Amino acid sequence: MADGTSTSGFDTVFGDIPEIKFEGPDTENLFAYRYYDKDQVVLGKRMEDHLRMAVCYWHTFCWDGYDIFGAGTFDRPWHNPANDREAADRKMAAAFEFFSKLGLPFYCFHDVDVCEYSPTPDELSNNLARMKDRLGAYQDETGTKLLWGTANLFSHPRYAAGGLTNPDPEVAACAARQVRECLEVTHALGGSNYVLWGGREGYDTLLNTDLSRELENFGRFLAKVVEHKYKIGFTGKILIEPKPHEPMYHQYDFDSASIHGFLQRFGIDKEVHVNIEPNHATLSGHSFAHEIATAVSLGVMGSIDINCGNYQNGWDTDQFNLDIRDITLALIELLPSGGLDTGGFNFDAKVRRQSSDLSDLFHAHIGGVDALARALLSAADLLERGDLAKLKAERYAGWDSDLGQFMTAGTTSLADIADRAKAEGIDGTHSSGRQEYLENLVNRSLK
Repeated sequence: MADGTSTSGFDTVFGDIPEIKFEGPDTENLFAYRYYDKDQVVLGKRMEDHLRMAVCYWHTFCWDGYDIFGAGTFDRPWHNPANDREAADRKMAAAFEFFSKLGLPFYCFHDVDVCEYSPTPDELSNNLARMKDRLGAYQDETGTKLLWGTANLFSHPRYAAGGLTNPDPEVAACAARQVRECLEVTHALGGSNYVLWGGREGYDTLLNTDLSRELENFGRFLAKVVEHKYKIGFTGKILIEPKPHEPMYHQYDFDSASIHGFLQRFGIDKEVHVNIEPNHATLSGHSFAHEIATAVSLGVMGSIDINCGNYQNGWDTDQFNLDIRDITLALIELLPSGGLDTGGFNFDAKVRRQSSDLSDLFHAHIGGVDALARALLSAADLLERGDLAKLKAERYAGWDSDLGQFMTAGTTSLADIADRAKAEGIDGTHSSGRQEYLENLVNRSLK
């Protein structure tokens, strides 16, 4: 490595846990995949290439189990070394050991996740540059690749009122510097995407917010990010992650549809895509499948942070998504469009605060991986049978008729349509949507 240290300079922390391999649905081994066979071909593509799964750095290795009601409950070996620098280095060693044992192809990080405590912009810049070399060496050693990087513009106190939308231009300048440096590090590490999560790009009250100015600044800075992407030769996608609220009462990146409208306004709707999270979808009043279908329809589908919320709570609980039916419904919308390109399924999820053993990290990810694999098999079965597509085509067949073509022609006016309906005595009748029949088809295909 550049600083002379070895990537294997620390003792293993998961030494008693074997590499996780596919053993099939009948295995009794809790440290094995039952459904995720990465080389199995599904709909003409390897399962690994369909799902492009990643482990997130923050929940898995940075969180110590604290919540707003209590201190951390996790005593991780990498959390309490002699100093902050050693802590960051030990955390990285543990992370890549974990990635390798899971056998998943990607990981994701925020800039502050991989660095030691860095209170000033200069310290963060210097520490990120040092960690870039270490990350690169670990990637070379393990074969794990970077799905995406992102700058944390929400944790530092300076970002209490937002990053790129902050009312103070000095704070926004710090945010712009952070984004540039993290984008360049992501590029240097071969990242497939770069994410802008507007963790505090929004407001708590309109009483102190110039909404027009903040939206203008947000759009202007996003355009500059796109410009810099091309300047440095980054070929990955720029992604925005929709979320309606929390931590701010209202966030500007509310959902996929509102983001698309915002991108159109600033002329970058062909340059920026969305990183969808199921838990955020439900917080905005949508389903996971709805957000996927909307993004696909609008041409902004990018990547997925796979998790879920809890129906008993109204906030972002970031649980591992084990709802095979829910994921299947989303994949039905995603796969016909070609699936994920540079994106993937990132496990932006955390173990529960009471799950304090190191082995719990493995059980959580194994469950999440197998849920995705089972949903992929279920969605593939539904798509190959063709019943859903056939019924949908039949339901909308009228739009291909002479009347349908007449109504959608660019030269046809509202009056033309109304006159024809009157002249021909058109009296439309309802046809069944057959929802329960279709829902039963889905359930019968679940693996």
